[in-house]
Amino acid sequence: QLQLVESGGGLVQPGGSLRLSCAASGFTLDAYAIAWFRQAPGKEREGVSCISSSGGSTNYADAVKGRFTISRDNAKNTVYLQMNSLKPEDTAVYYCGADARYFYCSGYKRESPRSSSWGQGTQVTVSS
Repeated sequence: QLQLVESGGGLVQPGGSLRLSCAASGFTLDAYAIAWFRQAPGKEREGVSCISSSGGSTNYADAVKGRFTISRDNAKNTVYLQMNSLKPEDTAVYYCGADARYFYCSGYKRESPRSSSWGQGTQVTVSS
């Protein structure tokens, strides 16, 4: 399976912003839908956002709509998650995953990505 590397996490105060990156090496991301997931301590992993392979379609969990923006730069082989107006409940380890199915983003909250394995993730902590 493909390997992705997440980065960009850190400690931020409530109301602050972070931009996460999901990078691939050894293969190109442009054939894959990419989804971001997060897992808070003691909770199950949940889908946060998804972007289609072309970038023309995006999906967001209700909890992050209007605050998070997913984007991709296929030339840089990277997908981003811009997170604004962060809240303490956004604290979690964030992961990205790849899936080659055309309609994956329509069901990403219910199904883990098939084309990549889970990486180390990047820790996001929102606290004053």
